[in-house]
Amino acid sequence: MEEQTHARASDGHTLADPAHEEVVDNAAVELPLGVRVAAAWSWRLILIGIAVAAFVWLIAQVAIIVIPVVIALLLSALLYPIVHAFQHRGYPRWLGVTAAMLAFLLAVTGLIWLIVSQFRAGFGDVARKAMVSWQDILGWLETTFGLSADQLNAAVEQVFETIKDNQGQIWSGALSVTTTFTQVLAGALLTLFSLIFLLIDGKRIWFWVLGFFPKRAHAPIDAAGKNGWVSVGQYVRVQVLVAFIDAVGIGVGAAVLGVPLPIPIAILVFMGSFIPFLGAISTGAIAVFIALVYNGPINALLMLSVVILVNQIEGHVLQPLVMGSAVKVHPLGVVLAVSAGALLAGIPGALFAVPLTAAASAMVNTLVEKNWDPGQDPVADYHKKNRVHREAKTRARMNARTNRGGEGE
Repeated sequence: MEEQTHARASDGHTLADPAHEEVVDNAAVELPLGVRVAAAWSWRLILIGIAVAAFVWLIAQVAIIVIPVVIALLLSALLYPIVHAFQHRGYPRWLGVTAAMLAFLLAVTGLIWLIVSQFRAGFGDVARKAMVSWQDILGWLETTFGLSADQLNAAVEQVFETIKDNQGQIWSGALSVTTTFTQVLAGALLTLFSLIFLLIDGKRIWFWVLGFFPKRAHAPIDAAGKNGWVSVGQYVRVQVLVAFIDAVGIGVGAAVLGVPLPIPIAILVFMGSFIPFLGAISTGAIAVFIALVYNGPINALLMLSVVILVNQIEGHVLQPLVMGSAVKVHPLGVVLAVSAGALLAGIPGALFAVPLTAAASAMVNTLVEKNWDPGQDPVADYHKKNRVHREAKTRARMNARTNRGGEGE
């Protein structure tokens, strides 16, 4: 037999090779401790970065599925208290789910109807005012820069010629818009479908997902997930409050300045404010445009000042302080999370950045503090309770049939 690299002692343990020990000792002497620690951290961080990049890439490939599901999770966190209130009063769960879905659909439908009806009632006047403003702008251009009507008409004709020459690209863009509309419609249906099942059977879905993890990880992951869910619910409710304050601020400002259609403007701001920092000022631009068309540039500048003021209050007071305290995330973390989300994933990233950060923070804190019972298996307990409940229902049905049979005799 060939000579072994490592000798074995009489008790069976392997003895280290002296030459190997000398090499290790030399490396330990030559390399400072800081370099070795930095190297160990570096390759681990590289592996973590690769894993995170792969996960983000995978999410981007199925974004049309992920985004509706995440929206459904946020909506279920908002509507779950209604379901819980019905169950707490002894009503069946399906009745609570029906009430929550009806409340949600009625709220969305009412807001959309109010916006459409208000704009439809004032759209004709807006169009007429817009034409008058356009004529005033043309007159100002002609007076200030000496542009004649023929030159302006030639410029307009040039625009139409450009459109005619690029019909292929325009049709391509139209088809792209159609595809986007189809994706939005499919996403809306998937969101509604997911929301219904999350409200009906969210607990069973959670324990089904939890069952894929090792048994010893069930208790810590369950505790972390529950705390993350509570944090998401707090975020959604506080975000509704922030959106309401934005809507009232811009709507009241529009009414005070005499800008038409203040109610639909406020509703648009409310719906847009669910995108932190960016939504309120984007929808407020509509109020500025209406103020410009109806009341002139001075009034539009005042309306713009109101929009910027409300946006600054949201960005520097409501989002960092109110939202940060509700979701237990530092104000700087809220700002950085929204900025990073918008940079990485645009509007969806800005919308989901804060709830994901809040959930991650709550889950990490739970795991660090070890707030769970290590001897408990929540998955096994859940299945046991379901089995006992099914057996009880079966016995109740059998007893009912037996009693009906006895009464028949």
